Amino acid sequence: MGRGRAKAKQVKVARQLKYNSGGTDLERLRDELGVRDDPNHNDDADDSYDELADRYADYADDFGSDEDRDEGPPGRR
Repeated sequence: MGRGRAKAKQVKVARQLKYNSGGTDLERLRDELGVRDDPNHNDDADDSYDELADRYADYADDFGSDEDRDEGPPGRR
């Protein structure tokens, strides 16, 4: 008889964990991930990505699409 009450309590706790676990500490997570929240910070990663994208865009124009390069048997990749 006691099993029903214990199981009901376990189900209640499981539902609370599943649906009501919105108490995430975003500041602590930001610190752990090392994310800066500085609006004056100049992100050099975006600049280097833009430079690489420009450089390799020329190669993409020269070589065309992937369909032009596949000369193997049909149906195999």
